[in-house]
Amino acid sequence: MKNKGNKLAMSIAMGVAIGTAIGAATNNMGLWLSVGIAIGAGLGSAMHKKEQDSKDDKS
Repeated sequence: MKNKGNKLAMSIAMGVAIGTAIGAATNNMGLWLSVGIAIGAGLGSAMHKKEQDSKDDKS
């Protein structure tokens, strides 16, 4: 369970970084920062779900 927080936080942080870079380039920080956070949270959640499914298959 501890890994879920780490993966989710890492994914959101990467989303923030990418969203900030695109937002600065396009001069639309609000849009791209929120898109980056949403994508990061979605990817982090999907990685956790995939990890849990693989653990359940092994048991």
